[in-house]
Amino acid sequence: MQKRLVLVLLALAPLVLAKKFKEEEKPAWAKKDIRDYSEADMERLLDQWEEDEEPLEDDELPEHLRSPKIDLNNLDSKSPEDLLKVSKKGRTLMTFVSVTGNPTREESDTITKLWQTSLWNNHIQAERYMVDDNRAIFLFKDGTQAWDAKDFLIEQERCKGVTIENKEYPGVNAKKDEL
Repeated sequence: MQKRLVLVLLALAPLVLAKKFKEEEKPAWAKKDIRDYSEADMERLLDQWEEDEEPLEDDELPEHLRSPKIDLNNLDSKSPEDLLKVSKKGRTLMTFVSVTGNPTREESDTITKLWQTSLWNNHIQAERYMVDDNRAIFLFKDGTQAWDAKDFLIEQERCKGVTIENKEYPGVNAKKDEL
C-alpha cells in the first residue's frame, strides 16, 4: 500500500511543482500561437531554452565560433605560410591535388587513394574526393596538416601540383609543359 502511495505522489509531484504562468504574466510574444512566431520569437525561445545550460568547451563549439589561439611571438614574420598554417589550426581546409599525364578516373582514384593511405599512415587524416579525371580534393579537419601533406604530395612521382588557399605548389617531378 505504501509503495502505491509513494508512486502516486511521485506521479503528481511534477504537476504540482511545475511553474504555470498566469496569462497576464506572460510576455506578448509568448501569448502567440507557435505557428505565428517570427524568427526573433524563435530566437528568444532558443535563448530561454539554453539560458541554464553550461557553456560548451572550446573543442565542442561549432567551427565558426572557435577562436584560434595564435602566439605571434613564436612566428617567423618573414614566412607568411607559417602564419597561414597557424591560423588554420582546428579548421577544415580543402586542398586540390592534380595527377600528371592523362590518367583515367580509375587510375587517378587508385593513385590518390595510395597517397591518402600514406598520409593516414603518417597520422595526417584527410578525406579524399575525386572531382575530375585527374584532380581530387583532400579535406583536412585540422588545416595545419594540409601543409605537411603538401610537402609529401609534391614529392610524389605522379603529382602535378597541390593547391592550398589559392596558392599553387608544383610537383617536383611535374614537367614544365604540364604546369
